[in-house]
Amino acid sequence: MNTHAFLRAKIIGIGARTRRLGRVDHASVGIRPQDMPYAPSPSHFAAANARLARIEWEIERRYRDLAQAWVRVPRERVLVDVALVERELDRARRAFGLFFEVFAQRGTTFAPALAAHDIIAADCYAAIRHAAPKIFSGPLLKPLSYMEHGYSPATMRRGVTLSRLLGEANPFPIIRIPWDREHPWQAVFLHEVAHNLQADLGIWQENRQAVLRRTLETSHDPALARIYGTWHKEIFADLAALLLGGPAAAWGMADFLAHPAPRTLTFRPGSAHPTAFLRMLIVAEMLRRMGFPGDAARVTTVWRTLYDPARFHRLPTRLLATSDRLIPAVVDEIAYQTRRNLAQRALVDVLPFKRADEEAIRRCAGALTTGDMGSVDLPPRHLVSAASYALASGRIAPQRLSTLVVGRLNDSAAQSRRRFVPVRIGTATGRALGRAMQQQPSFNSIEARP
Repeated sequence: MNTHAFLRAKIIGIGARTRRLGRVDHASVGIRPQDMPYAPSPSHFAAANARLARIEWEIERRYRDLAQAWVRVPRERVLVDVALVERELDRARRAFGLFFEVFAQRGTTFAPALAAHDIIAADCYAAIRHAAPKIFSGPLLKPLSYMEHGYSPATMRRGVTLSRLLGEANPFPIIRIPWDREHPWQAVFLHEVAHNLQADLGIWQENRQAVLRRTLETSHDPALARIYGTWHKEIFADLAALLLGGPAAAWGMADFLAHPAPRTLTFRPGSAHPTAFLRMLIVAEMLRRMGFPGDAARVTTVWRTLYDPARFHRLPTRLLATSDRLIPAVVDEIAYQTRRNLAQRALVDVLPFKRADEEAIRRCAGALTTGDMGSVDLPPRHLVSAASYALASGRIAPQRLSTLVVGRLNDSAAQSRRRFVPVRIGTATGRALGRAMQQQPSFNSIEARP
């Protein structure tokens, strides 16, 4: 085989790999008819396919140019053009793989739990839309949950460019749940949803600048201001999680952060996460500001009993010494000061949590321990907290509790879908209904119903 024949064969081989990864649908990811109640919405499939189609178009354009010109250009140019096609094929492979991985899990035994987490996430957005109508510019595709290895949950925000996808933007939020954390009582899930709320509310940079300014004014120490500025997004997510779930979310965060002292009391330079010892003191301060001083005191007592810097710590002296002044200032700045992108309201105004909410959560927790689902009537985000209290009581088996809560969440979503009258989609009315269904929080989007 001479050089010309070798290049021709290579180009033919590349051509055989095009048009392979341009679309995902229910069949291709293994979603069966019985899995449909837990499947991603048609709008999620459409968003994924739009992204894949754009990549596929670029592959075809580059391959067409290569196939037409390779005999007339220098061989080195041929190799470069081949590499450009390969780059787009790699992009398609990565994007298709991500969507396949996320969507295909809805055809497994984990599908009901994942769909339940989608419902919880959608309700967190609905809470803001209810308290602050029109705060979002329009319907948004709700976050999708999927399972993966790793100790902690994580999120990929809407529109963020992913190195995994060679710089492709993520079309909708994706929240990773570790394989052993699929039960719907994890406060850290509310934390991950809060990251997406911060991004979609458009206050990411505004919040950071406010934290930098406030900590510098309070401490007169640029180094401390930089530390809290680096921590701003994680602190926001912690405080928002408390507004989503109440005191139960604080105890859930403490459970997640309780490690041996060397980890909890060690400062990691440049880390986006606050040092765990200070992080829970920030959470306790937020509970106090929310009107739950008893819970704040109990959290603080437990945390300081487990971790005493007088016995051991690896924290900068200045960071520890100023925490009593800086923590209240940071909590006030993030949760209680107004923001331009919130229409001159504070986080607590657009995401309120009242004592009556906590009382309802406590009542529901008692009902859950007896399996009395008939008296359970809570928003999904609050059901997370009720389930965590029920679990901590030790009066109900974890798997039984999970089955009850997952079932309730999915049943409520199914009832919401059944409210729509079936209409033939080919008609004008059907097309209008289809558009309306794409805006329902239990079905496609996180647009709140009136």
